[in-house]
Amino acid sequence: MFEVYTDKAGEFRFRLKASNGQTILASEGYKQKTNCMNGIESVRRNSQDENKFEFKESTNGKWYFNLKATNGQIIGTSEMYESKVNAQNGASSVKKHAEEAIVTEE
Repeated sequence: MFEVYTDKAGEFRFRLKASNGQTILASEGYKQKTNCMNGIESVRRNSQDENKFEFKESTNGKWYFNLKATNGQIIGTSEMYESKVNAQNGASSVKKHAEEAIVTEE
């Protein structure tokens, strides 16, 4: 499910959660709720294209991925994973769940 919430700065954000409740993708802040909802729709579309996932290794050796829109802008970032394979599995989970995920609001 996509969970929409307001952060401490008053911006709207979303996170995509797996069936076990773990966050698998999180957005940056949006000033308007409409833009946040558009971000969710962008995740639904772009997550179906494997080329839109960018895998990176952090300075502490853990792996994460960014999901990018057609214009190259990051629309979501994953949690940290112990290995690149685990990050790739996380991306597969986003691809599998994003299209049909319901949207809830905190």
